[in-house]
Amino acid sequence: MQTFTRRLHDNQFIRYLLVGGFNTAFGYGLFSLAFYLLHPHLPNAHLAAAVVSNILAIAVAFLGYKFIVFRTKGNYLAEFFRCYVVYGAAFLLSIALLAVFVNACHMNVYLAQALVVGITMVVSFVSHQRFSFRVAPSADRGASTGSLPGA
Repeated sequence: MQTFTRRLHDNQFIRYLLVGGFNTAFGYGLFSLAFYLLHPHLPNAHLAAAVVSNILAIAVAFLGYKFIVFRTKGNYLAEFFRCYVVYGAAFLLSIALLAVFVNACHMNVYLAQALVVGITMVVSFVSHQRFSFRVAPSADRGASTGSLPGA
């Protein structure tokens, strides 16, 4: 058990998976609730639900990534802005994929959103690690980041 807790403490990618897993469930739950409430009233409720759920989930994700995953100090506004840039790009990708999966491929909306979440998860980790929460090389020496292989 002590080995697991040491790995959890030292490995950035494992922390990302845990925080990201929580935030993915949180965001997916928000999406599902918003879609359920909106679909009787809006023709493209899946897109409106994605907008609402993403705005809230990004704010929660920033806090988890800042304090638990990347453990950076200071730079709150700059990191928050960069985090939104990354998520903005991922959001545009997710909206495009969701529209294609649901409207063009006629995929079930819940399955489509689950696939979109998986795709954007990997893209987001690398982007946050290298852009949103990047640490100056001199401040990073000796740290175990647990990067993805080849990253």
